[in-house]
Amino acid sequence: MTYTYKSDFLRIMAERGFLADCTDPQGLDEALLAGTVPAYIGYDATAKSLHVGHLLNIMVLRWFQKTGHKPITLMGGGTTKVGDPSFRSEERPLLDAQAIASNIDGMKQVFAKYLRYGDGPADAIMLDNAEWLDGLNYLDFLRDVGRHFSVNRMLSFESVKSRLDREQSLSFLEFNYMILQAYDFVEIHRRHGCLLQMGGSDQWGNIVNGVDLARRISNADIFGMTTPLLTTSDGRKMGKSQGGAVWLNSDMLSPYEFWQFWRNTTDADVGRFLKLYTELPVEECDRLGALQGSEINAAKIILANEVTALCHGPDAAQAAEATAREVFEQGGMGEELPTLALPFADLGDGVSMAQLFVRAGLAKSGKEAKRLIAEGGARANDAPVTDAGQMVRADDLATPLKLTAGKKRHALVTLA
Repeated sequence: MTYTYKSDFLRIMAERGFLADCTDPQGLDEALLAGTVPAYIGYDATAKSLHVGHLLNIMVLRWFQKTGHKPITLMGGGTTKVGDPSFRSEERPLLDAQAIASNIDGMKQVFAKYLRYGDGPADAIMLDNAEWLDGLNYLDFLRDVGRHFSVNRMLSFESVKSRLDREQSLSFLEFNYMILQAYDFVEIHRRHGCLLQMGGSDQWGNIVNGVDLARRISNADIFGMTTPLLTTSDGRKMGKSQGGAVWLNSDMLSPYEFWQFWRNTTDADVGRFLKLYTELPVEECDRLGALQGSEINAAKIILANEVTALCHGPDAAQAAEATAREVFEQGGMGEELPTLALPFADLGDGVSMAQLFVRAGLAKSGKEAKRLIAEGGARANDAPVTDAGQMVRADDLATPLKLTAGKKRHALVTLA
């Protein structure tokens, strides 16, 4: 018989499609009903911004707080120095302390848009695991924590096993990652009474290790929960676009480009994404997701507006929609389009059209730009570009030049 959740949080997680696995669903449900529960999700500082792949679990923390519980955002200032090997084919590049601190500063920007931080019972707090990991005594740690881990069991976890099965190197440094993450849960439980760790399903093994370690060391009754790893209906990894990662910080991806990512959602994904990435009622998400033909485009605009309003604010969402309408429906330039401002000195004898597409972010390389032009997918001010070597000079930029790659990607080029 299927267990029916009584707590608002788990009921919402199940209804909206967030729930993959839980170590003890009934026990967690009862704990959530008994009072305010602290829970954390960890984020290693591997880049200056979080991306759309992180957004699912940020929404989990948001729902957690909206249902009366206390979210903890854990910055991996310590674990980033090791690197999570989960489902990676090679070791992550090691970052120095300065790079990690800079990345954490960039990542912090997004959380305040989704969570309320403060000193209240259900106010979010932000921690950094460098606070307890940086000062560990290695021998003491091996004796007190390492003895609780079976290498046989660690080798059986899919994140490690898949790497070894492919005969890809797994360093001893990386192998320690799961022990450090498990120890995080012990420390956050000790310091803040944390009862729940959440994360993507690729973190299941690490989360279970933390639950087991806290029970062994502190006799703690704590829980783990994971969300599904999402792919789009056409099999692509969620959070990737033609231009690369879909960043959440506006200085790394403009709100317009962010809006366009959601507007370009495949028809089959609209209802599911509305449930996961917006706060619209489930019934409305189902209704919008069931629309057919041209009507589904209206649902995609609602999706783009709702997600962009949460991440960048309502004004940015409205401006992005207005720009899209101007560009696509009226053939205009659009003030919010990504803009490449070329200094006059950079132009010299001119810049080739192929290089302009690369510098504007519409092609990853000159080879890709030339192929785009050869296949008829490049336009300048809505006119086809047929010559990759055509030179663009200062006189051509007296007014902004609109470049288009394919049907949906645009950028403006201006003189700085």
